[in-house]
Amino acid sequence: MRIAIDAMGGDLGPRPVVMGSAQAVNADPDLELQLFGPAERLSDEIARLPRQFAAAAARLRVSDAPGVIRQAQRPSEALRHGADTSMARMLDSIATGGALAGVSAGNTGALMALARRALGTVAGIPRPAISTAIPTRDRRRCYLLDLGANVEASAARLVDFALMGEVMARHVDGLAAPRVALLNVGVEGTKGTASVREADAWLRQHPGITYLGYVEGDGVFSGAADVVVCDGFVGNAVLKASEGLARLLVERVQATFEAHWSSRLVGLLARPALRRLKGELDPVRYNGASLLGLAGIVIKSHGGADATGFRFAVQRAADEVSHDLPSRLAAELDHRRSSVDSAAVGRVESGSGHQGPILPGATGIDDSQQAQR
Repeated sequence: MRIAIDAMGGDLGPRPVVMGSAQAVNADPDLELQLFGPAERLSDEIARLPRQFAAAAARLRVSDAPGVIRQAQRPSEALRHGADTSMARMLDSIATGGALAGVSAGNTGALMALARRALGTVAGIPRPAISTAIPTRDRRRCYLLDLGANVEASAARLVDFALMGEVMARHVDGLAAPRVALLNVGVEGTKGTASVREADAWLRQHPGITYLGYVEGDGVFSGAADVVVCDGFVGNAVLKASEGLARLLVERVQATFEAHWSSRLVGLLARPALRRLKGELDPVRYNGASLLGLAGIVIKSHGGADATGFRFAVQRAADEVSHDLPSRLAAELDHRRSSVDSAAVGRVESGSGHQGPILPGATGIDDSQQAQR
């Protein structure tokens, strides 16, 4: 399995990307990674890997890409002048079949714009969503989307997110009937924006998913739902706040045990439990967000991820390849839209006079609010 890597996108330069890539191929003997970036610099980083990664280094291939997209660069500029960059050439490799997936820690806006141009989307999805898994109370995980690709979202887009998230949770996590919910400011039917209420009305009519209705912010982490849907502004704020809180809790617990000699003694006894707690809460374990809706697999790593975090992002890409996620999304979304369209025609012919949302993107759901970013 070959995966393409944008080795120059991260905040920390190529070193953690190369180290994380080596860790990934060390853990998976079927994995081969194609690293895109300045060839001389990447070859030097591979040569500096610790001795235990010597065998893994043989499965790290370097492809020269002299240009680099800066974190502050505008997507429009990346589209016009980014052809020779590590990000663009990584995406071209996926588009031409040279790689089955790609991973980048680079500029999110540029990655989304370049990926849409290089790969296109499935099932008429106008704009992909960013989704990642977060830990829940029952030691499972919940997919949250969108996380910033669509700062505002119409009802049509929220419904698309719900359908895509449900397909991913069912196939990648093996859930028979993933529970889907809309994030809202309350659970009452009268709460929320017009787009959220309209998406709720459509999802309640859809027989193909297990829809729970609304959840509030605390419900994201309670384990009540497997997929939680929101617009990108809200989702990004929830994700970043949860990551900050998780780090704060781990740091405070460690500081408490180190504050006094007696607590340090207790801390020694509790070290296995503390290590387990840190492992469960550490955002690094959940690094790697899917750009759902693309006609190809692209994973966005956190820009500041260390080597371990980047390894998790590569593993996420490999998981989606093994489940052929884009093909499943295309087939199931097309089927569901056809089914709903047929049902809508039947209601019209029977004179039901139904005026509610019928099909994402149809006149029943206004798509004029789609964010152009």
